[in-house]
Amino acid sequence: MDNMSYPGRLTLMVPKESKSYRHAYFICFLALYVLILSINIRLIMAIIMEKSLHEPMYIFLGHLCINGIYGATGFYPKILSDLILDSYVISFHMCALQIFVIYSSLLCEFTILTVMSYDRYVAICKPLDYHSRLTKNTCVKLILFSWIVPTLSVLTATLLSNFRPICAYHIDKLYCDNWSVVKLSCASSFVNNVYGYIGAVLFLSFVVIIILSYIKLIAACKISLENRRKFWKTCLPHIFSLINFSFALLFDFMYSRYGSNDISESLRNFLALELVIVPPVFNPLIYGLNIRAVRKSVFTLCVASKVNVSRLQNKQKLNKKI
Repeated sequence: MDNMSYPGRLTLMVPKESKSYRHAYFICFLALYVLILSINIRLIMAIIMEKSLHEPMYIFLGHLCINGIYGATGFYPKILSDLILDSYVISFHMCALQIFVIYSSLLCEFTILTVMSYDRYVAICKPLDYHSRLTKNTCVKLILFSWIVPTLSVLTATLLSNFRPICAYHIDKLYCDNWSVVKLSCASSFVNNVYGYIGAVLFLSFVVIIILSYIKLIAACKISLENRRKFWKTCLPHIFSLINFSFALLFDFMYSRYGSNDISESLRNFLALELVIVPPVFNPLIYGLNIRAVRKSVFTLCVASKVNVSRLQNKQKLNKKI
C-alpha cells in the first residue's frame, strides 16, 4: 500500500516493430482519420444543405456521424503523435480525458441507435402518427437524451476509476480504457464493479427497447408490401450498424477483461482497434450507399464542389492570361 500513488504519466503499448514500421503505421492511421472525417462531414453537410433530408431519421443519422467524428478524435490525434514522436506515454489526466471521449462516444452511438429504432417503429407501425409523435421538440429531447445519459454515465465511471491511487503504470493497450485503469489500482474494485453492473442493466434496457421495436416492425411488414419496402430501405442499414456496433463492443469487452499475453499481440490489437476504426467508417458508408435520398444528395454535393473548383481554376487561368 505504501507504493500506491497518483502518477503523472502512464505508458501505453508500443506497436509491434514500431521502430521499423512506425512511419507506415502513421500513414495508415492518418489515412483512416482523414477518411473518417471526410465521409462523416460530407454526410453531415448533405443532411444540413438538403431540405428533403430535414426529417427525424436523417437528423438522428447526422448526430450519429457527429458522434463518429467525436469518438475518432479521442483516439487518432494521440496515436499519430505517439507514432511520429516514437513516445508512447500519456499523462494521467489526458488518459482520463481519452477514456471519457472514446467511451462516451461508444455509449452515445448505442443511445442514438436506440432512438433511431424508435423512429423506424413509429414510421412503419404508426405512420399516421409519425409527425405528431416526432415533433421538433420531441426530436430535440431524444437527441439530448442520447447525448446526456451516456456522457453522465461515462463521466461518473471515469471519476470513480481515476480517484483511486494506483501501484502500476503500464496500460497494455494502444489507448486508455476504463477497466485498464481500474486494474492498475491495488485497492478494491468493488465500487467500480457495482457501478459497472448498474450501467450494464441500464443499457441492456435499451437493448430490450430495440428488440421489441424490431419484433413489432417485422410483424408490421408481414401485413403490408409498402411496410416491407420501408423496412428494407431504411431499417437494413440500422440493422447493419447495430450488428457492427455489437461486434465492436464485444471485441472491446473481450480485450479489456480477457486480453492477456496468452493472446497474440496482433489479435489483441485487432480487438482493441476494431472499436475505433470500423463503426465511424462503416456507419456513414452503409447509410450513404443504401438510402437513396442520402446517396443522391451526397452525389449532388460532390458534383457541385467539383464544378466550383473547376470554375475557380478556370477563373485563375483567365486572370493569368490577362
